[in-house]
Amino acid sequence: QVQLVESGGGLVQPGGSLRLSCAASGSIFNIYYMNWYRQAPGKQRELVAGITSGSATNYADSVKGRFTISRDNAKNTVYLQMNSLKPEDTAVYSCKAGVQTTTQKYYLEYWGQGTQVTVSS
Repeated sequence: QVQLVESGGGLVQPGGSLRLSCAASGSIFNIYYMNWYRQAPGKQRELVAGITSGSATNYADSVKGRFTISRDNAKNTVYLQMNSLKPEDTAVYSCKAGVQTTTQKYYLEYWGQGTQVTVSS
């Protein structure tokens, strides 16, 4: 079994910064990718950023130049550095990871519980 736990959300003023973390734990053999998603009230969930095991990254157009995704493979942790935050960034941010456990020959997708980010003055 694999667990993903996010942290780092909170209330921040427009223009401010936050750093989210998502730590994976369990019987992990390999993490193929780790992604951040967000869902604002009344809106569909959207992919914010993703990073592969080889550190290739991709970003939603709305966050390019403001957000940076990174990962620490030794800690099985992905980070999302969010700068120049805007009110429209307000959402619940969740991470998803493609994980192969020590007892499987394939990977499954796992989700964290989410962390609230609110950008408001």
